[in-house]
Amino acid sequence: MNQESRKAGTRKDQTGFTKFSRITDPSDFLSSNHVNSVDSVRIYFSWIPVFLISLLSFLAPASRVSAGDAVAIGYNANGVWTDVTYHRSATPKGGKDYRTSAQAREFALRDVRRRSESSVAKASILSSSDSTGFVAVARGQDKSGRDFHRVGRAKSQAEADRKAFDLLNQTGAGAKQKIVYRYFSYGADSK
Repeated sequence: MNQESRKAGTRKDQTGFTKFSRITDPSDFLSSNHVNSVDSVRIYFSWIPVFLISLLSFLAPASRVSAGDAVAIGYNANGVWTDVTYHRSATPKGGKDYRTSAQAREFALRDVRRRSESSVAKASILSSSDSTGFVAVARGQDKSGRDFHRVGRAKSQAEADRKAFDLLNQTGAGAKQKIVYRYFSYGADSK
C-alpha cells in the first residue's frame, strides 16, 4: 500500500488541522486507515479549541451582548447633585444607535461630566437596564428639602411614570415630584 491509501479519509491542511474527507469504500477504510495514537492525539487536540470557542460563544454572559440604557448622576465636592442625564439605545439591534448596556453606562457617565455646569467630583450610575421599554426619571424632595431621583421602567410610558413616583414615595420624597426625563430604549430583546 502506498502512503496515500494509508491516510485515506484524513489530511492536514496548511494550518495543521486535520481535515476529514468522505470515505467511499468502507473496506478500504477498515483495512488501511488505522490511525496510530499520535495521530489520534493530534486529531483530538485540533478539535478542542474549536469546541471550546463554540461552547463559550453560547454560554457568554448576557451583559456582553445586552443592550439598553443607563441613567447617570453627578455630584459636586460637597456631595450635592449637579446633573442627571441618560444614554439609551435609540435603534433596535443592528442599528447605528444600538448600544450594549456597558456602552450606555460609559456614555451616560461621560455625558454627565461634559454637560454639567458645575464641576463634577463624582459620577455614578443611578440605574441601568438591558430591557426594551419605556423609562421615566423622576425627582422629588423629602421633608428637609433634600432631592431624590428615581427611575421607573415599564411597557408603557404611563406605567413607567407611575413606578418612578411610587419609588420616590417609598423613599419619603413626596414633595415637588416631577418627571425630568421620559424616553424609550431598545434592549437585548429588540429586533
